[in-house]
Amino acid sequence: MIVAQRKPLQEVLNSISGYDKVLTVGCGTCVAVCLAGGSKEVNTLNWELTSARNLEGNPLEVGAATVERQCDQEFLAELDSIVNEYQAIVSMACGVGIQFLAERYPDKPVFPAVDTSGMSGNRDVGWYEERCRGCGRCLLAYTAGICPVTMCAKGLLNGPCGGTNGESCELNPDQPCAWYQIYQRLEKQGRLENILQFQPPQDWYDQVPRTLVQPGYGYEEETEDAE
Repeated sequence: MIVAQRKPLQEVLNSISGYDKVLTVGCGTCVAVCLAGGSKEVNTLNWELTSARNLEGNPLEVGAATVERQCDQEFLAELDSIVNEYQAIVSMACGVGIQFLAERYPDKPVFPAVDTSGMSGNRDVGWYEERCRGCGRCLLAYTAGICPVTMCAKGLLNGPCGGTNGESCELNPDQPCAWYQIYQRLEKQGRLENILQFQPPQDWYDQVPRTLVQPGYGYEEETEDAE
């Protein structure tokens, strides 16, 4: 699940300082689940924004809308009939949703109200742990389901560094050493030979814009069929 956290109120206020009528748009999936950008958070943010602007003597008119997913164009279409009523949009979605909004309504400034923190798992209500960075080459089959890219402070793909302190990372005694955990789990599973399998450096697919078209949905295939 993509996890996000609210930006400081003042940062959002600064971004909309030149506008008097703003639409705040929430997202009904990931950011709603992690309590950062669903309909409840939209209403809370609007209350905070209007209250702060009233105290400044600079009233703000706000609208509220929450779509199922801002990262899906078909759901953004629900906003088409109301967007023109506002001077700017505040999005409470992840960075993908914000960019899709900005693309669909290029004549409207779109401002983020949250910071996207990454892909995390839910430990408890309001408690999320990052476990994946979408690096583009998953190694979990070799590392017993423990991701060295996210769980190792240095993102090492081949064993621990020289600074490991037994079970702990040298950077923080409260941070477990990912490779110690990998070793322990592989040993328990009888798969320690995986440690000896050299993993080449990442190509860092996540450093360039990526497009994924699943097999059977490619435009090239459709064109060839038509011919």
